[in-house]
Amino acid sequence: MKTYPKEFLIELLRKMVTIRICEERLVEPILKGEVKTPCHLYSGEEAIAAGVCSVLSTSDYVFGTHRSHGHYLAKGGALKEILSEILGKETGCSHGVGGSMHVIDPERRFMGAAPIVAGTISLATGAALASKIRDDKRATVCFFGDGAAGQGVLFESLNFAALKRLPIVFVCENNMYSTHMPIGECRPDIPIVEIGKPFGIASYQVDGNDVLEVYETAKKAVEVCREGKGPVFVECLTYRLRGHVGPDDNIQGAHTDIRPPVEIDEWKNKEPIVRFEKYLMENGVLLEMDITEIKREAEKAVEDAFAFALNSPYPGEGELGKYVFRESEH
Repeated sequence: MKTYPKEFLIELLRKMVTIRICEERLVEPILKGEVKTPCHLYSGEEAIAAGVCSVLSTSDYVFGTHRSHGHYLAKGGALKEILSEILGKETGCSHGVGGSMHVIDPERRFMGAAPIVAGTISLATGAALASKIRDDKRATVCFFGDGAAGQGVLFESLNFAALKRLPIVFVCENNMYSTHMPIGECRPDIPIVEIGKPFGIASYQVDGNDVLEVYETAKKAVEVCREGKGPVFVECLTYRLRGHVGPDDNIQGAHTDIRPPVEIDEWKNKEPIVRFEKYLMENGVLLEMDITEIKREAEKAVEDAFAFALNSPYPGEGELGKYVFRESEH
């Protein structure tokens, strides 16, 4: 069994726990109508963001999706800024005018999320092309869901990335559902990981709820990029614990969650944080009391950030078009 530094393992757990607590802290405000922006919660998928982003440096680029709170936080984004953004406050990472699906942190090279399915894939490919031209050894990671596997822009980007040997990792977070439609009704019974292979792209399918498996695969993929050997495709099998948008798709009479209860329960038993906590305790890395303390610290950080967001001002009426364009060296 491979051994890892204790502090590295603790940081992985801290990232996942912070993401989960942040997402779950939004449940009540969403249900009360205090959060106006649609929120696609990342609960259950934390191992992917934590595992992949733990490989990256600050200078590496990350592009997100409509479900990107976890990507933003794992790349180093601030709790205060993302919660302020979700509450529509001026102190948010997009100054309160973007909302949950438009989080961004250019300083940490989280280059933005977008609600359009597959909408950031071509942008990420362009960033990787820029890195190739500059020879700056940066890697670009593009996260997208299984629904994006049915969009033509993904195939165009895979072809171009392979042709130009771009330093990009395509990460498909396959949570088995495109909105409310099970994957078996969206595509033939062919694993998504197969779509990169006709382009000659190294492709891997991993357990997206095993943070160390995600980390090891991402590490290998990023090394390929830095060595100038071209793109890599990674499919991460996972499952969201909350509704497609908001905490529960079956609230307020909107019975749109067709997932079988037995399926949901099976995946709850495989959720990434509990699995990693068990690994840490069984291997003598942490005691249960240590894990409790990490959670307590994360809860306090999230509560402090939420209080900051609540007390922050809303943007002024004249602010709407102020941040549409930003000149940047990045």
